Amino acid sequence: LAAVRLFHHLHLFKSASVEFVLPMDFRKCLHVKARGEVYPGSEIQRFPVPDEKVDWAVSWADYKPVDYTAPSLFRRPPWADPPYSDEGELDTPLKFNHLDGGVDRMSHIVSYNVVNGFPRNPCGRTGVRGRGLLGRWGPNHAADPIVTRWKREAGKTMTHSHSGKPVLQFVAIRRRDNEEWAIPGGMIDPGEKVSVTLRREFGEEALNSLQLPEAERQEMKLLINTLFQAGEMVFKGYVDDPRNTDNAWIETVAMNFHDEQGDSVGKLNLQAGDDAGAVKWMDINQRQKLYASHTALLHQVAQMRNAHW
Repeated sequence: LAAVRLFHHLHLFKSASVEFVLPMDFRKCLHVKARGEVYPGSEIQRFPVPDEKVDWAVSWADYKPVDYTAPSLFRRPPWADPPYSDEGELDTPLKFNHLDGGVDRMSHIVSYNVVNGFPRNPCGRTGVRGRGLLGRWGPNHAADPIVTRWKREAGKTMTHSHSGKPVLQFVAIRRRDNEEWAIPGGMIDPGEKVSVTLRREFGEEALNSLQLPEAERQEMKLLINTLFQAGEMVFKGYVDDPRNTDNAWIETVAMNFHDEQGDSVGKLNLQAGDDAGAVKWMDINQRQKLYASHTALLHQVAQMRNAHW
């Protein structure tokens, strides 16, 4: 994804400008951010994994990943699976690759292996086993709403001087954990429809960062409900996220909700602030450095909209 070769090999959904490829190409993925030297939110050093050793099919007897699960997960929050070092410790075994009660343990793209009772990251080794910061063993399902509008000046759509294509903007939030700019997404609750998660996460992360009077906030919620009635699939699959481990990883559904005329959410005058948690309209272009695989998702949107990149 982005600077990550995964995204070049893995386009699982057909759009106006993206060719469909066979799921087998997923095996060629090579995550990068999921092999960062230090695991986020900790001082844990990942076991170094070179490119040629990422694939589980490559034998590596000396591979000794660090075992790390965030201490907060041992307090058993309701959104997380129970901790275990042997599946015999569980009262009820987890049903990997299946719908397990309200928890969806199926991958969007592949039936993953379960080794000694633990799910194995289908994209390969990460240098950390356990769950890290992630609540679920196996896939942790997320949703990323990409809300866009055309950049305008004096009512006219602006085009880029180099490409001659119109400039697209998206709603960006600055994450509180690392202050990186990102798409305002989040995790899907058990039993929740993706469409509900997309709307909820955008409302919570984008609008709650604004100091809007209650009347204006309610008006914006109505505009969001209107805009979110129709969206276009951008991506569905594995995300190269720095929180991923050998046994837990993030998969997402990214949808584009485009305000063509700029008369709904697009008219909101978002302003960047100096504090973490800021929100703003950000131009989409290839120079962006965003959280996880978000730059690659926006590249996909720019292609779909025939916008400047």
